[in-house]
Amino acid sequence: MNEVLNTINSRVSLRKYDDREISNDDLEKIIESAIKAPTAGNMMMYSILKITDEKIKETLSKTCDNQPFIKNAKVILIFLADLQKWYDYFKVCQVENIKAPGMNDFMLGVDDAIIACQNAVVAAESLGIGSCYIGDIMENYEKHKQLLNLPDYTFPAAMITLGYCPKDMNKIYRDRFDKNYVVFENTYKKLNENELKNMFKHKEEDMPRTNVYNAKNFGQLIYNRKTSADFSVEMDRSIKEWIKQFTK
Repeated sequence: MNEVLNTINSRVSLRKYDDREISNDDLEKIIESAIKAPTAGNMMMYSILKITDEKIKETLSKTCDNQPFIKNAKVILIFLADLQKWYDYFKVCQVENIKAPGMNDFMLGVDDAIIACQNAVVAAESLGIGSCYIGDIMENYEKHKQLLNLPDYTFPAAMITLGYCPKDMNKIYRDRFDKNYVVFENTYKKLNENELKNMFKHKEEDMPRTNVYNAKNFGQLIYNRKTSADFSVEMDRSIKEWIKQFTK
């Protein structure tokens, strides 16, 4: 148990990679750990794309919000919510009046995919292989759908880059919010103004006072940098396109 906790607690998002290749044996261990993750009704409503093609990695480094480090990853894993296989299987089984996958199926598939992805991240870390989550895979609906040959009843719920940490690189650990503001017992607790200010106090203290957004506090900074940014608007648009098939 301590080894598992140490593995989880020692992880950081890795965006710079050593030149060493990931062995097929280690990669298979990571994937095997992913597919052993808990899954709704044991239905495994997800698929995993193993990206090794340099051209696809290059494209993803551009379509995923122009992040050059993505193309330098030794391997990329994309976790899809995948209801297509079940829908096609029901047809093979000659199920009458098949209901197309709905939002309930979509959400279960997303849950499955992300749980499997986290299993892969922990397994990779235990093998000395770093990772970085890339949420931007949910953007650029048309481009990613074509690039990855994705059918209608799939959705790229998560993507991770994998590679070894460069030698002598110091890991930088980022603070998380205090658990008192994240963990509530039995029912949800709406935080009051003082609690919100205390929750974000360390963020407020560390934020740059001079910034391109002329933000006076951390809330203004993040809203402009993240929530209302162009990539966020595009992600919202694309996700709506992804789920159209599930809302018909």
